[in-house]
Amino acid sequence: MGQECSICLVSLTNAPVSTLQCTHVFHAACIADLLKFGVKQTCPLCRSPLPSGPEQVNQQATLRFMVAYLLVRRGEASWSTLPTTAQRELDAAVAGWRLAAEQGHVLAAQSLGDLYHEGNGVAKSFVEAARWYKKAANQGHVPAQINLGLLFLNGRGVAKSEAEASKWFRKAADQGNAEAQHNLGIRYLSGSGVRQSDTEAAYWWKKAAEQGHALAQYNYGVLFQDGRGLAHSRETAAQWWTKAADQGVVGAQCNLGNAFNLGLGVVQNSAESVRWFRKAAEQGHVQAQTYTGHHFRDGRGVVQSDSEAARWYRIAADQGEMDAQTELGKFYRDGRGVAQSDVEAVRLFKKAADRGFAGAQYNMGVSFEKGRGVAQSDVEAKRWFKKAAAQGHAGALLMMRSYT
Repeated sequence: MGQECSICLVSLTNAPVSTLQCTHVFHAACIADLLKFGVKQTCPLCRSPLPSGPEQVNQQATLRFMVAYLLVRRGEASWSTLPTTAQRELDAAVAGWRLAAEQGHVLAAQSLGDLYHEGNGVAKSFVEAARWYKKAANQGHVPAQINLGLLFLNGRGVAKSEAEASKWFRKAADQGNAEAQHNLGIRYLSGSGVRQSDTEAAYWWKKAAEQGHALAQYNYGVLFQDGRGLAHSRETAAQWWTKAADQGVVGAQCNLGNAFNLGLGVVQNSAESVRWFRKAAEQGHVQAQTYTGHHFRDGRGVVQSDSEAARWYRIAADQGEMDAQTELGKFYRDGRGVAQSDVEAVRLFKKAADRGFAGAQYNMGVSFEKGRGVAQSDVEAKRWFKKAAAQGHAGALLMMRSYT
């Protein structure tokens, strides 16, 4: 910066500064002292009015920020292409927030952190974001504590530190914030930045779950399912998964589908099973898509439909799900719900077989043994049966006996 503060006559280079709305720059501490001692009338250089105090400065800055914000929200500009007038208002807002934040205004510090974190109208800087979040976090501001924790967790703008991340999540969690409680539960379960403790994970997830935090409800249910940190209970697991599933948590929906399918913690109900599997499938969960296919294939809880089964298998198979690739291969081999094609069946079997899926390896063996979709080859058939048998596939074990 290379100039002196006109109040204290010390270089501006190595200390926080404040830029007034008149654009003159002073040490932040000097402006704060002027305001503290009641000097509110004019800039020391040009006699423009000084801000009235941090609350009013923050309000004025926020109003000026809204000029740019509303343009962007309405789609009339982007943060990188603001009109000159809007950019001028934004620059003034940043200067105002800086002045207010340096005087301890927590919301101004949080606003600056958000601005630099996203790079909205300013050069994106995680270092600056961390600086301002820390100012607000040290004053007990919960959102800033969470944001600072996330920066430490990911090593953005600060040195990566699981311990620091956990510390800031704990501060917010102690104030009752459900998101921080959920994050802290994850820390304790994995032992990241804290001493590993299933009991502590359960404690924090329970707090968040009881506030309606969907992922915490799901994770709390998993602890009951696995008996980690609390007594094993499939019934209680299903109760918490239902709460999470109702909020759209795909893992909870899939787990409920499985619970109703097998009668684990709930009364077995194929219609409920496919209902939950289908909800998860429609959100892109590949295993749920495969299980939905199984239900349509077998007519469990739904009207039996080969075409619907094939449709769901294809959706999952296209994403690399090996069970779905194998089942869709069978449908092509048998002409169920799709046009019969041994060649397409083998193509799908091989995709899953090459990745070690025993059912697909067995079906590759059958294809070579019978010469369907490939040239008949007992050597190749035996090779694939052997791979599947090594994984304990019952059909492959039987077939290997015929080759001995």
